[in-house]
Amino acid sequence: MKRTPAALLAITLTATLTPSATATSTATSTATSTATSTAVLAVPPTPQVAGTVTTGLASPWGLAFLPDGSALVSERGTAQVKRIANGTTTTVGTVPGVVPGGEGGLHGLAVSPTFATDNLVYAYLTAAGDNRVVRMTYTGGLGQPQVIVSGIPKASIHNGGRLAFGPDGLLYVSTGDAGQSGNAQNPSSLGGKILRVTPTGDPAPGNPTAGSRVWSLGHRNVQGLAFDGAGRLWASEFGQNTWDELNLIRAGGNYGWPTVEGDGGVPGFVDPIAQWPTSQASPSGIAFSRDTVWLASLRGQRLWAVPVLDGAPDGTPVSFFTTTYGRLRTVTTAPDGSLWLMTNNTDGRGTPRPGDDRILRLTLSG
Repeated sequence: MKRTPAALLAITLTATLTPSATATSTATSTATSTATSTAVLAVPPTPQVAGTVTTGLASPWGLAFLPDGSALVSERGTAQVKRIANGTTTTVGTVPGVVPGGEGGLHGLAVSPTFATDNLVYAYLTAAGDNRVVRMTYTGGLGQPQVIVSGIPKASIHNGGRLAFGPDGLLYVSTGDAGQSGNAQNPSSLGGKILRVTPTGDPAPGNPTAGSRVWSLGHRNVQGLAFDGAGRLWASEFGQNTWDELNLIRAGGNYGWPTVEGDGGVPGFVDPIAQWPTSQASPSGIAFSRDTVWLASLRGQRLWAVPVLDGAPDGTPVSFFTTTYGRLRTVTTAPDGSLWLMTNNTDGRGTPRPGDDRILRLTLSG
């Protein structure tokens, strides 16, 4: 990441940059900084499309890498899991018990940090009566799922669905409020939360409330989770009508929904690190690379790059590929350091291009 001197930065602006012929960038944020004229602010690296990984996916959602460098992809509506290896995409199984509908279906995937010894893959799915987390063996094909977390509220909207193992070896689960905003502030509900559980689904030791799976609350619909190099957890969140958010998650933090949307400055609630009008983001999957949080945006149809340093904003957010590839569902850091960027134009809300949906491989320069 480059750093350039900047004058006093009050990031309530819209500026246009053109890092490359194929990547249009627009800086938009409402965070403020007290940087002086001698400050050195970060400029995020520029992503370049290095190639197409695969095409012809049907409403893809989750993406996780196996230790051998191949990747597993979930399809929300078909409940299929596909493996991408050496340029070839194959179906390795269909997860039973998935009941697609609206925004529900087969969502996030995560690979066990001890996969070499247990061969376990985790999935978040919508079932007949709830959202739940299951785990399955993967040895060239999927084994029968074992439910480890159930009772997460489901609806046709706001089902959450992202999974991520932290550096502590524990599983983090993002949930939505299932269209009932009161779930987010109800400590007894698993909706509108980020959960922290053991690999068997039990409440993790050290959670803010003993015996509870809840790690943070006050969320509307979190669909992106990513850890940085220092083990900090970042999350993207869909707003309602005004502000989408990038949040730095802390244990026991209350992120305000439905009392606050965006940066409210209300005591007792955690304000976002960055925010955008909903027309410019609707962020789903996120990744961390090169001191930057990357957010794949659905309605905004762009890839946001937010430079950060030690858990704080370190420059102006910049967007890339605006409308070039349509709706973007997921971005993930690959084992070789590239980013894999997934489109989502076949879910009924987008306009499919020939070959959609696809995964693109991005390299970072600058």
